[in-house]
Amino acid sequence: MHYIPALVGNFLSPHNLPMKNTPPSLLRMLTELIGTPSMSSVSPEFDTDNMGVINLLAEWCHDLGFAVEVMPLPDQPHKANLIATLGSGPGGLVLAGHTDTVPYDAGRWQHDPFRLTEQSNRLYGLGTSDMKGFFALAIEAAKEFIQQPLQQPLILLATADEESSMDGAKALVELGRPRARYAVIGEPTGLRPVNAHKGILMEAITLTGRAGHSSDPSLGVSALEGMYRVIGDLLSWRETLQAQHRDERFSVPVPTLNLGHIHGGDNPNRICGSCELHIDLRPLPGMELEELRETLNRRLHALLGDSRLGWEVRHLFEGTPPLHTPRSSAIVEAAERLTGHDSEAVAFCTEGPYLNALGMETIILGPGDIAQAHQPDEYLALDRLQPTIELLQGLIRRFCL
Repeated sequence: MHYIPALVGNFLSPHNLPMKNTPPSLLRMLTELIGTPSMSSVSPEFDTDNMGVINLLAEWCHDLGFAVEVMPLPDQPHKANLIATLGSGPGGLVLAGHTDTVPYDAGRWQHDPFRLTEQSNRLYGLGTSDMKGFFALAIEAAKEFIQQPLQQPLILLATADEESSMDGAKALVELGRPRARYAVIGEPTGLRPVNAHKGILMEAITLTGRAGHSSDPSLGVSALEGMYRVIGDLLSWRETLQAQHRDERFSVPVPTLNLGHIHGGDNPNRICGSCELHIDLRPLPGMELEELRETLNRRLHALLGDSRLGWEVRHLFEGTPPLHTPRSSAIVEAAERLTGHDSEAVAFCTEGPYLNALGMETIILGPGDIAQAHQPDEYLALDRLQPTIELLQGLIRRFCL
């Protein structure tokens, strides 16, 4: 085992940097990216900013001649997106990814999560696979084209908070940028193109009854017993959804609905006055989030409207739509040809639907493996580096030259 030494230095604003055209080597870029914490979390104690990673990418892209824009999030100025553009024109290709990682389990890592470590033909570190490592490979691929006149622009897009809220991607949709024809998101797919994934909804259902002494049921209204009825109706709805919607491209070919968290009451000798249930719903492409929410509310109204229970549904987050880019799309066809693999469908979510909302035809294609994502001792295999660079160069030639 040996450690790749980290670079220590001060960052200057890219607007003040002379253009050097000499970004670091691939391993040095990987070392600096992994060595710069950029965790996002719904729990404030684990959440950090991503400006260190954004500044590194801004400097390296500036040195290659990209026009660089750093865009702080409206409600989180300590976090930012980056758009770096080489060339100009109405079409072009976006190489995209998120700069944040999930938090890590300190006691379960055998390697320092913030120190790039090479061992057994693997590069270990938090974000190697999911997915800061992709940025270094994208910049390495772009080096070949800095002296060539591009017919369409090449854009490097780096976002904030994908792992927690999708706020970075949502801010881009509000801004209406970047504009391009095609996009590749370098999430971990084992270098197999993905053109479809499920969406996600997470909702909290709260029932409010009236507490009372358990010796006399007439003294209260049990929210817990009401939730028992709600759970039965949700399971019935799940059966209906799975009977109506099926897509054999997915390893789990039906929409799923998970009952993930429940809490109610405070003591066995009190009638439960309040109960809350959290659910996770994963729709297939073609299923609309708002239609599902409307159906949920109609079912609850029909079930509880004549009861003495109050009820409320709130979004645990805004949700992410499913992704589907047709196999006939030029970006899917090119990725299938260059990788030698048919496009696939996966269960995990990405920022793809937001790029699609900006008018891009989007695929998911990256060197990591989803089995490594969010795991202790996350790694990226060394033998994935050069094939990824060559694949990205093939896509740049196809869509930018």
